Amino acid sequence: MVPKSVRAQVTESWFRSAAAGVHADTVDAPITLPADALRDYREAHPLAQVFPLLDDVLGQAARDCDSIMAVSDAAGQLLWICGSSGLLRRAESIGFVEGSNWDERLSGTSAPGMALALDQSVRVIGSEHFRRSVQRWSCAATPIHDPETSALLGVLDITGGEDVVMPQTMAMVRAAARMAEAELARELASYGARERPHGGGLFVVLESLGRTDSLLTIVSGNGKRRSTRLSPRHSEILLLLASAARGLSGDELAVLLYEEDSSASTLRAELNRLRNLLGEELLASRPYRLVAELTADWLAVEAHLAVGEVAAALRAYRGPLLPASTAPGVVRLRENIEASLRQAVLGSREPDLMSTWTRSAWGADDYVMWQAQLKALGPGSPLRPLVTGQLARLDRELGHPDPPGANLVLRSGRSGW
Repeated sequence: MVPKSVRAQVTESWFRSAAAGVHADTVDAPITLPADALRDYREAHPLAQVFPLLDDVLGQAARDCDSIMAVSDAAGQLLWICGSSGLLRRAESIGFVEGSNWDERLSGTSAPGMALALDQSVRVIGSEHFRRSVQRWSCAATPIHDPETSALLGVLDITGGEDVVMPQTMAMVRAAARMAEAELARELASYGARERPHGGGLFVVLESLGRTDSLLTIVSGNGKRRSTRLSPRHSEILLLLASAARGLSGDELAVLLYEEDSSASTLRAELNRLRNLLGEELLASRPYRLVAELTADWLAVEAHLAVGEVAAALRAYRGPLLPASTAPGVVRLRENIEASLRQAVLGSREPDLMSTWTRSAWGADDYVMWQAQLKALGPGSPLRPLVTGQLARLDRELGHPDPPGANLVLRSGRSGW
């Protein structure tokens, strides 16, 4: 049953699910972590440290109100499930069992899958689920992050009847996830500081994708976090330094930073202001460089691409790198990252990845990607009319003459490839 009105984020999830080839009539979710591997895998997972806390705080509440608590890893695999025995047996009928995978591209729209895809708290109510077999259920989920690197560790989910999507339930799920992150941070404070290679024990997280200014988070050796929203110019400087592990001289930094020649005193003044903001222990000179362990969102995209994890790279890509910046070094880096990711998505031949690209603000007018998506879709895909319609729109807007076979594509829904 299709709901009378569909929220925008649910619509996007449906598109991702359909493009991946998930069928609405599929009954259960696939098992990607078989029973013989499950125990060892989850014992080695970082969330194993905090599962007893989650079970105590949220698991018991789930049992009391006839719901299920589930914890997944970052791939969507359910590692732990707890609830009343009767409800767990009912959940088996839709494949909601330990070891099953609830990534949208495998199981369709659900709260765990959407929370992973969007990296935010979500709720899915009844008929908003993509698979019909799941539409008797409702769920609320929130991500859990590594307190040191901000990397996504997994998702905490409550599944049951319509009552589980009440605001109070979502607040409780979020609170339990934050408690888990706080407990992980305490573990880091106890053991991690002694193992850090830098004397100050600083760890820096820089987020610059899809933002006009960067968000800088500094994690000290004792686990304390301090977040700062940087000015556009300071965002550019830190981004360039973060991309140059060996550092940059003043002249090199000026070339990458300014479109036109600028005096050395202007750059020195900017760097002094930045040093005052960050502290002497973080920004060194001769050459200018960051003195801390560092992770950054665009570096994560590059790392995923380097090992061929295109889906993970696309999930991590929140938009162009500092899109408002005209600094030559930033422009070059932004274009390189976008081109590399785009080529990887094209090369994947995966229609769900192409759909994610073309439904983004930066990929909506990518004619070649729309063409590739049409070619990758199965002949019976419900997305074919939408894709052919978008190609027709771009043909009109770009003034393209009808390409060979275009009328056939639009009339019959066949690609002609």
